[in-house]
Amino acid sequence: MLNQNPLYRWLLFLSVVLTGSLYALPNVFGEQPAIQVSRAGGANERLVEQVNQIVSQAGYEASSVALEDGLLLARFENTDQQLAAADVLREELSRDHVVALNMAPRTPEWLRGFGAEPMSLGLDLRGGVHFLMEVDMDEAIDRAMEKAEPDFKKALREARIRYRKVEKEKNSQGFYLQVELRDEADWEQASALLEEEFPVFVQPAAEQARDLGLSNQGNVFILSVEEQERLRKMAIEQNVTTLRNRVNELGVSEPLVQQQGKNRIVVELPGVQDTAQAKDLLKATATLEFRMVDEDHDAATAARRGRAPAGTKLYETRWGAPILLKRDVIVDGTQLTDAAATIEQDSGRPAVRVTLDSSGAKEMGKTTKDNVGNRMAVVFIEYKSEIRERNGEKQRFKTKEEEVINAASIREPFSKNFIITGLEHAEASNLARLLRAGALAAPIYIVEERTVGPSLGAENVKQGFTAVAIGFLLVVIFMVIYYRAFGLIANMALFINLVMIIGVMSLMQATLTLPGIAGIVLTVGMAVDANVLIFERIREEIRAGTAVQTAIHAGYEKAFSTIADANVTTLIAAVVLFAMGSGPIKGFAVTLAIGIATSMFTAIVGTRLVVNAVYGGRDKQTLPV
Repeated sequence: MLNQNPLYRWLLFLSVVLTGSLYALPNVFGEQPAIQVSRAGGANERLVEQVNQIVSQAGYEASSVALEDGLLLARFENTDQQLAAADVLREELSRDHVVALNMAPRTPEWLRGFGAEPMSLGLDLRGGVHFLMEVDMDEAIDRAMEKAEPDFKKALREARIRYRKVEKEKNSQGFYLQVELRDEADWEQASALLEEEFPVFVQPAAEQARDLGLSNQGNVFILSVEEQERLRKMAIEQNVTTLRNRVNELGVSEPLVQQQGKNRIVVELPGVQDTAQAKDLLKATATLEFRMVDEDHDAATAARRGRAPAGTKLYETRWGAPILLKRDVIVDGTQLTDAAATIEQDSGRPAVRVTLDSSGAKEMGKTTKDNVGNRMAVVFIEYKSEIRERNGEKQRFKTKEEEVINAASIREPFSKNFIITGLEHAEASNLARLLRAGALAAPIYIVEERTVGPSLGAENVKQGFTAVAIGFLLVVIFMVIYYRAFGLIANMALFINLVMIIGVMSLMQATLTLPGIAGIVLTVGMAVDANVLIFERIREEIRAGTAVQTAIHAGYEKAFSTIADANVTTLIAAVVLFAMGSGPIKGFAVTLAIGIATSMFTAIVGTRLVVNAVYGGRDKQTLPV
């Protein structure tokens, strides 16, 4: 018999709808102000008790303090309590702890047990801060040249080729390594050796030498074009990774950190309330270098002459005293894997405990074993930039500040783990946080900053909800007037479709943005297209004198290919938008693609089940369509 519903169809439809409703439900409960507390080594029940005690003694009432998904969250009923309690926790907790403001979902425990969480709201809906950052690619090349300089010297010494100078040089056109030998007759041997040992370095051709402003290409090495491209690509990839680690220190849910163009990075932090802290942590370009102190020459004499002896570099300690360090870098910030603020046992002074990776540990172990009794210095390097007006135009000026924060004698060999002293409490905490997040491969500078306030985000949510509601209502009225009872069935499917879109996005933990809401509004209009095609086909069949049951069957069967074609072509457009678009365009494409899939299911499967249940298998002469 035509138009009968097999049991499996009911079971399939109901299971899908119930699952979608379950995962859409958390969006009903909203969010509440919270404080996230984290520390190196992770949170535990002891930290929960400590935070609870601090908050209670300060006279603030937290609705809950608990571990949630490995994070410690203290929830409050309003932002006033949240902000005041955050200030107290920052003062009372030790320097290893990171206290970040957050908004936590009010999802009940029984829903979280199913893994159900609300959709994440984008920056334009939740409020927060947007940064556009530019990576200094020239600095990445500069660092590679600086690291190669001692390696060149070592290779020449081992080959017993005497040199007068091996130094990194720079002019307005770029970087190069200048090699001067004591005996130019050795140049052919030295050139072959260096090209074999360092294949990424090449001697420039005559045209390249002219581009660099050099009169000839002799005794000069430059990085190959391929290596320069590799360094630039690596610099931006490592910076993206480092910025993501730093964002994790802020406790931001669903942040966006992605590359834009060849040398820029976009960072969006939805829900961030402390924008000053976010800006300071993200733009910080501090790193460390470990060098041996030159004990053979007098630093004060070198400072008076304004010239350091060969193989050394003149620095200043943070107390203003000159100090000579060897040019060879033992370990730098890129080789650090962990750092935590601590207290030195002997003196009770603040310190930072550092952990190196395998290559750094190997080099540190070898150096300290050979230099017991000698001093090793820790150089703190920070890159800064500022906008100044010059000749009527605003220009960016970059500076590199270096200071020796510690120079201590090596008492015994060490490698992977050691501590850095000579810091104040706040410095130790900030330095540990930066090192833990990772060093930047090249400095970054903020070129654009936008802040979206929570009130504006709430207004956007309200307007977006109003747009969806108006679109939904107008479609409902039209369908009821034009298709009567069948229009009511289509409206029921449209409502289920909305619930399923929200459920699928929540299950995927997709981020909802204003363009995403636009995609939902568009889907509301498109979702009934399939039913319009089906209902018009049923009308045509009835006008042609076809029996009611045959007309219903033909309406769904014959309209299916047209519906599939229309939706597949729209889905292709959504996929292209997602693949080639930026953040807002991707948000629109995601909701559009999900809406197409759910509307196909509800329009074809859902309405057919209801139509068959109400009109199928009955002796009907007419249909209210």
